[in-house]
Amino acid sequence: MQTLETPNHQGAQRLFTVIAGLWVGSLLAVGYLVAPAIFSTMTDRQAAGMVAGSIFRLEAYLSLIVCIGLMVLANLLVNRDLNQFRLIRWLLLVMLLCSIAAAFIFIPWMNALRDNALAQGMPVMLSPSATLFSGLHGASSILFMIQSALGIFLVWRLSK
Repeated sequence: MQTLETPNHQGAQRLFTVIAGLWVGSLLAVGYLVAPAIFSTMTDRQAAGMVAGSIFRLEAYLSLIVCIGLMVLANLLVNRDLNQFRLIRWLLLVMLLCSIAAAFIFIPWMNALRDNALAQGMPVMLSPSATLFSGLHGASSILFMIQSALGIFLVWRLSK
């Protein structure tokens, strides 16, 4: 039985866990199932990259929204003396920074390089920007792997 002195925040914790689990599941599905499936089924790598890029852009925006919402909820839970959410707030902050970098730096920059190459009548990997594009793609892939690993750790912590 719940008393006024010891409020029960079990519903908020469960909601937090469900939202985080669905979000991290979407990150993993997009990055490690959908994107490889696109590249393995489409013969035109330029078109496959454009489709995958669009999906990653949507995932980055979704991550921004969900991460901010979870951070607000985590702050409320910490303010209600659920101190196990202190570490979770830090995880969410790093994941939010990954999403911000993807949504507002890497994806737009790679899209601009691709659009510029297409305007010149060539795929980006045959353009003078191919090396820069490859470097950005590699950096964004590493960032996504970090975000994925943090997401798995987040869900692991929440399942305690």
